[in-house]
Amino acid sequence: MFNRDVLNIDLENEARNISTGWRDIVIKRLTRRGAVVAISGGIDSSCCAALAVKTFGPKKVFGLLLPERDSSSSSVRLGTQVAEHLGIEFTVENIQPTLAAIGCYERYDAAVKRVFPHFGEGWKSKIVLPDDLLNSDRMNFYRLVVQDPDGEMMTERMPLQAYLELVAATNFKQRIRKTLEYFHADRLNYAVTGTPNRLEYDQGFFVKNGDGAADVKPIAHLYKTQVYAMARHLGLPDEICSTTPTTDTYSLEQGQDEFYFVLPYPEMDLLLWAKNHQVSVDNAAQVMDLEPAQVERVYKDIDRKRATTLPLHLTGILVGEVPEIIK
Repeated sequence: MFNRDVLNIDLENEARNISTGWRDIVIKRLTRRGAVVAISGGIDSSCCAALAVKTFGPKKVFGLLLPERDSSSSSVRLGTQVAEHLGIEFTVENIQPTLAAIGCYERYDAAVKRVFPHFGEGWKSKIVLPDDLLNSDRMNFYRLVVQDPDGEMMTERMPLQAYLELVAATNFKQRIRKTLEYFHADRLNYAVTGTPNRLEYDQGFFVKNGDGAADVKPIAHLYKTQVYAMARHLGLPDEICSTTPTTDTYSLEQGQDEFYFVLPYPEMDLLLWAKNHQVSVDNAAQVMDLEPAQVERVYKDIDRKRATTLPLHLTGILVGEVPEIIK
């Protein structure tokens, strides 16, 4: 039966199962001895760090804080709070010089200037989806939002090429972070931890070979609502457990729901669960206090994202068989 309590789980039992499975994968299959976790200060990476400590102990978990030019000012503070709370070794490595050297910011600014030619020093920006997608059947397209040095906000629809170039430039950030994660994992003989929750993993909300790359993804089966509950169960600080999900990618603050999802995560979690369990549109609408047409739009959006982001889940595909290698 579908209701608003369907995501409630036995958190202690779930934490125990995750730890057992994670330990077996790392030690027996990967022949590694601990875990590297990149900690952004957000709920997913913080929960993964706490679960890693439960799994391997604090002496075999290494935390990485990887800020850059556009990171939230609170990211390092919150990440440090998590690492110190858990008692793990950690380091802060600012990836801004690396990103600048590879042309991330220059390419990003060039893409923005395709829409706002005066964009430059002191400006901020982000991309967002149209408002109120829940009540519209129109095609999704991204808008570019900029703020000039005087604080004036401007918004324009993004041409496809500008959008593709902008996203390609920001993807450098996740891929450089992952490079450092694997450096420390190789140095310590640890495994790299992937931190997507079920909503993000299912809907392709990650960068291929960036935050989508990992040796183990311990919470990819947990809905984000369950990740918040697990974080509280594991005793993470209140400030961490009450954080609002953001992308922490653009210089203007950006919520995940305005960038990618039709609804905020509590509602998206429930509707994703409903779709996964074949709950009818009418039943879901009644429970969620929505119109059937709105639920239908969310269901269709879930299917659309699964189809369009499927390539992100694929590993390197062999054209010819190599039968001696068994995965």
